[in-house]
Amino acid sequence: MENKTFYNEVLIEHNQHPIHKEKLPDANLVLEGVNPSCGDDIILQLKVENDVIVDGAFEGSGCAISQASADIMLDMIIGRGKEEALHLAELFLKMIQGKTTADEMDELEEAGVLADIAICPPE
Repeated sequence: MENKTFYNEVLIEHNQHPIHKEKLPDANLVLEGVNPSCGDDIILQLKVENDVIVDGAFEGSGCAISQASADIMLDMIIGRGKEEALHLAELFLKMIQGKTTADEMDELEEAGVLADIAICPPE
C-alpha cells in the first residue's frame, strides 16, 4: 500500500507539474513516438553536445503515465552521455515489460516507481 501511494504521488506530480514539458528551440535531435493503440503522442527534443545530453524537453499529449514517463526519463538522461542514456532507455523498456533485475531497477532511480505499468505485450 505504501509503495502504491508513493507511485501515485510521483506520477501525479510529474503529470500535473512536468519540469520538461515545453518547446526546446535549440534542440538538435527530435524524435516522435506515437502509440497507435491509445493515441499517446510524444515529441522528444534533445540538445546534444559532444555526445552529452545537455538539455531536453517534450511536447505532446496522452495519458498521465505517458506524460509522467517522458518527464521522469528526461530527469534521468539530461547531463548524461549518449551511451548511458541509451542504456537507461533500454532498462526502462525492460522494466515495463517486467524483465528487469533488482540491480537494473536500482539504476532506473525514480523511474522505477513506474514498474507497475508493465502493460507491454510479451515479444
